[in-house]
Amino acid sequence: MRGVGFGAKGVGFGVLFGGLTAVVSVTAIGRAWAACDVGSGTAANGMTLLLLAPLIWIAAAVPWVVLHTTLGRRHRGAALAAGLVLTLWLTWFLVTWLGMPDSYPAPSCPGNVPPWWPGFIPA
Repeated sequence: MRGVGFGAKGVGFGVLFGGLTAVVSVTAIGRAWAACDVGSGTAANGMTLLLLAPLIWIAAAVPWVVLHTTLGRRHRGAALAAGLVLTLWLTWFLVTWLGMPDSYPAPSCPGNVPPWWPGFIPA
């Protein structure tokens, strides 16, 4: 019974951090698209992001569940640290890959990097 409770905790972490990752990623991608005039309009971009949000949520939640059901049984702190690192990396990857497309000509954003993007974070 001990493993069942911990598995449920892993699902809870997955739902929480997956949801946070989806919200932050979709918001940052939307802001990048708006700043660089990417896409065909606000409504079309919003619909695209609305469809991407659950996919991002699932993609971010699954590693949390896997980490907490495998590594977390013996090393809870290591599972939490690995999950946070993975979540930060996934958010960065999604924002730079989807939010700053290299193939899109962006006259308002030099190098397709929005002006609000911090210089110390690679794009």
